[in-house]
Amino acid sequence: MVIDTSLVKALRDKTGVSVMACRKALLDSKGDMEKAILILQKEGVIVAGKKGTRDFGAGVIGSYVHSTGDIGAMVELLCETDFVAKNIEFKTLAYDLAMQLAAIPAGSVVEFLEQEFIKAPEKKVQDLINAATQKFGERIEVGDISRLSILGR
Repeated sequence: MVIDTSLVKALRDKTGVSVMACRKALLDSKGDMEKAILILQKEGVIVAGKKGTRDFGAGVIGSYVHSTGDIGAMVELLCETDFVAKNIEFKTLAYDLAMQLAAIPAGSVVEFLEQEFIKAPEKKVQDLINAATQKFGERIEVGDISRLSILGR
């Protein structure tokens, strides 16, 4: 089957995954965009597992303070290199995770990773980490979380 380059580009734009991974997913799904996305999501879990033994050498602290000023959160998002840590999409992920934590408290990192993501309830926070691992080609992990609120809100 021949996959049109515009279809590969559309899938890459939608997922941020490499051109070769997008092409393979489209071939496996016989050109069906939705099935290709599911294939890439499943492979994200596999890719994350393969990178599980690599050492962390960089990361960012994502922070969010609610507009009322009475709730704030910080998330330590770890990666392997400064190259990824300085990437705007990686920093945006850290910010989104901090916003998630401000919105929905979690007692531990494990509990946090199991939450439904507020911006896309069909995904869990762990799914975002797996997708980032696949996208950036590095091991990515939430190291620590912290949430503060005035008067226990």
